[in-house]
This record gives sequence, structure tokens and C-alpha cells, in this order.
Amino acid sequence: MKKVIALLLIVAHSTYCSSHKQTPAQAASLATPVATQTTVVTGAQQLDVLVPKLAGKRVALVVNYTAMVGKTHLADTLKTLGVNIKKIMSPEHGFRGNAAAGEHVKDGVDPKTGLAVVSLYGNNRKPTPEQLADVDVVVFDIQDVGIRFFTYVGTLHYLMEACAENNKKVIVLDRPNPNASYIDGPVLLMEYKSFIGMHPVPIVHGLTTGEYARVINGEGWLEGGKKCELEVVPLKHWTHADAYSLPVKPSPNLPNDQAVRLYPSICFFEGTPISLGRGTQTPFQVIGHPDLKTLPYQFTPVDIAGMATDPPQENKLCYGLDLRNVPVPKRVDLHYLIDMYKLYPDKANFFVKHFERWSGTPALRQQIIDGLSEDQIRATWQSDLDKYKLMRQKYVLYP
Repeated sequence: MKKVIALLLIVAHSTYCSSHKQTPAQAASLATPVATQTTVVTGAQQLDVLVPKLAGKRVALVVNYTAMVGKTHLADTLKTLGVNIKKIMSPEHGFRGNAAAGEHVKDGVDPKTGLAVVSLYGNNRKPTPEQLADVDVVVFDIQDVGIRFFTYVGTLHYLMEACAENNKKVIVLDRPNPNASYIDGPVLLMEYKSFIGMHPVPIVHGLTTGEYARVINGEGWLEGGKKCELEVVPLKHWTHADAYSLPVKPSPNLPNDQAVRLYPSICFFEGTPISLGRGTQTPFQVIGHPDLKTLPYQFTPVDIAGMATDPPQENKLCYGLDLRNVPVPKRVDLHYLIDMYKLYPDKANFFVKHFERWSGTPALRQQIIDGLSEDQIRATWQSDLDKYKLMRQKYVLYP
């Protein structure tokens, strides 16, 4: 029976890939994002707008290695222009992006700029009053991917909350969302709030970082309903319908457009024993497990400095699927999760206790156990998605 299911999954996977290559309309809907960096103007690139706002101010930057202005980092650019930068605050993966996912990041000094670096993924995730005491304004510039799991939005929330409490201004330099063209997935129930899910939004929320900051403020999501003094430097020449290929990988384990597109559909496996390819050179582009020996692709996760520390299934040969070239539909695609559950021999231990941190709801686990189809599951999301989309419209900055 297991071999039959495995064969069906392989055939279905092959058929699925082929069926999405049949017509020009289908091909267009699944097309690889085109590089539009040459036409899009990010908030960070608008120095004529930004620098006057920082004149005479003591400035902190909440940035990582994605905060680039052309080929130069924002910190270097602003320092050259005479902006009084007091410190850098860094999120998960650190300022220079050399920390693996979930790895504790320490405070330090950036050797290139000589600036103090305060970790917001170490001893504290929310800036302390002492860390904000010597600054007037905080500039946030981090490339996001528009997915609820991504921790940079959590960093933004805690920054805004701390600044609201300490009367500091936040300026968000907006960047495109590469998954902005659709909104999908279950909306998070707040009883499952965590750093990978801070707010009642769907998995794919359809907001840029600047728009998301406006929602946090406008919906009263900061502690006690406080409002942060917020300004967004918006994008130019970009809309939610525009494809965008990220010029810098947004995290060590999202190395390319394919991984970014697959991320909302396969990150569920973080709450299961299935490997997502952490500890390989193709993270978030392969899935597998040592017990799925009937599946065609093989890989072995290993420790990789700056990418994966103690990855799931470390040093074990995994059997699974190679997703590097599959078409990715513009929706949260549940068929990988459903099919892997059907194949996995120890079903009682497929969903680990923190699966709901990714799903945001207890319903998805039970729906898959009960054998509901993808269409049946997706139908249960619709009412919450409709309410979310209506709320979101109040805060969008782009057509």
C-alpha cells in the first residue's frame, strides 16, 4: 500500500508540474519574477528625501545585509553623507547575515564602520529604554518576503512598540514584497502568537514592510494599543501586481526566487519531521525524510556555517522531492503537506507539538488527519481572508 501511495505521489507530482506548463496563460501566472530592480526605486534609494529628515538627529539603524543602496550598504552611505549614526540594531541572522536560522546573535562592533551593533535576536528582541536613550529616530530597512513566518516583521513590531513607549520616531524605508500579488492561507489565531506569527494575518499577507507598519499602528496591535510616530518612505514605480526578483537573498536559507516562492507552501514542514533541505545548498527547494525511501530524490543535511546549525535529519540520507524547477502557483499549495502526511509511516508523530506556530490554527492539523481535500481545507479559510482583505485596504500604499 505504501509503495502504491508513493507511486501515486510521484506520478501526481510529475502530472502537476506538466499540467502547469500547458498554456500561455498558465505559464504567465507561474512565471519566474523578472528583475525589475532597475526601474523600482526603494525607500533607501531616495536619499534626497531621507537625509533631510535625519539632519541634526541622533540615528539608529535597524538593518541587515539587505539594506543596500545600489552596491553600498545604507550604513556606509549615510555615514559618508554625515548622518549621525549612533548604533546599528540587527535582527535574526545578524547585521552581516552570518548567523544561522534561530542562532543567538550577540552584541558587538561592526569592524567596517566601527559602529556598535545591538542584537535584537539575542538577550532581547525589543529595544530597551537604555538602548534607545541616545537616539532620536530609528530607521528600519530590511528586505521582507511577505510571509507571516518571517521574523523581520516581529522585529519591526517590537521596535515600534519600544519607540512608542520611549517617544522615538520610526522611519521605514520600503522595499518590494516578492510575494505581493496574492493573499492566502489561514489567518493566525492570537492564542498561537509567537515570534514567527505576531498578528492576525494570513500566511501570505500581501503587504510591504511599510504597509505592514501602518497596519500595526492603525489596528492598535502594539501593547496597550499605543501608536508609534511612524513615517514610511514609499517605493516608486512598483505595484503589488509587479514581479520582483530580489537583488540580495533575504536570509541565508532563501537563496533565490524559487525558494522565496515555495516558502509559504512548504514552511509547514518546520512543524514536522520532514527536512526542508536546511543543511544543503538547496534549502526550501527540496523536501524529504530518511523513511520515505520510495521517493526519487536524495540529499543529506549537514552542518553549514552561517546557514544551518544542527539541521533536521542531520547526517541522514533523506529521500524526497526536488522542487528546484517546479512551477509554483500563486497560492498556499497544500498538496505537498497532504501527500507527505499520507506517505509518512509514523502518522501519530508527523505533526509535532508546535505545528500550530506555522499554521496559526489547530484546524489544519485535524483537517489533514481527517482526510479533507485541499479544496475543502481552503474553503474554510475564505471568510477570515475576506475580512482581512477588507481591513488591509485601509493601509495599502500601492495600487
